Amino acid sequence: MACVNTDNTANIIGSPRELRLMCREGRWRAPTAGQAPGYVQTNVAILPRDLAFDFLVFCQRNPKPCPLVEVLESGVTEPKLTSPGADIRTDVPLYRIYRNGVLSGEVEDILGEWRDDLVTFLLGCSFTFETAMMAAGLPLRHVEQNRNVSMYRTNIPTVPAGVFSGPMVVSMRPIPHNQVVRAVQVTSRFPGVHGAPVHIGDPEVIGIRDLAHPDYGDAVDIYEGEVPVFWACGVTPQAAAVQSKPSLMLTHSPGHMFVTDVRDEHLAVL
Repeated sequence: MACVNTDNTANIIGSPRELRLMCREGRWRAPTAGQAPGYVQTNVAILPRDLAFDFLVFCQRNPKPCPLVEVLESGVTEPKLTSPGADIRTDVPLYRIYRNGVLSGEVEDILGEWRDDLVTFLLGCSFTFETAMMAAGLPLRHVEQNRNVSMYRTNIPTVPAGVFSGPMVVSMRPIPHNQVVRAVQVTSRFPGVHGAPVHIGDPEVIGIRDLAHPDYGDAVDIYEGEVPVFWACGVTPQAAAVQSKPSLMLTHSPGHMFVTDVRDEHLAVL
């Protein structure tokens, strides 16, 4: 039975391997924010080999929303560099299937979709630096309220590469105005998982009309004296899939990340 994670304090899974096993066995289908604290979480994008080079260049040209953590060769299912023993086909809580740019379904594994020509990209996720944010006393409203993080398509264009183009997607966290500088300082240490915010304040400046209606994830409460702060988000490839219409793209469901065995601090800079 899938864990609905109704009490985020009682359902913290400390080990990434345990969390992946729970996903594989169908016992965890909830978002992974706050889980396996101290370990790198990643977005997932899986594409046919004939599109992989274009997507690799897209990531290199857009390192803020698409920071590469590991790339698996075609047909390989084990991320040996970051998570030996894992299986990318089963160890994510929930997957999405895009066909010709259309979301055709969400599934608990992609065993039925797997082909030997598929190339997997693991991209840094901002959930990674949330442990450091909490240690610095910064609030994480989506964790507090047991919701998925709020994510929005913006008017910030990505740099096209081959067939891939589209808008940047951002995640939003409300931060008290007197802690915004600290939030920038803390997250800037993690450029490999989106790093510093891309925008602070008025959401309309980056094309977001209503914070109460995110394009992905859940809305969270914003209290008086708080400022919306926006980080680049690894859901950007899914927006690119909608615009660019690749024949097939398999991804994680937003907020449902692949959790690696790499420690957060291994991606931090001084």
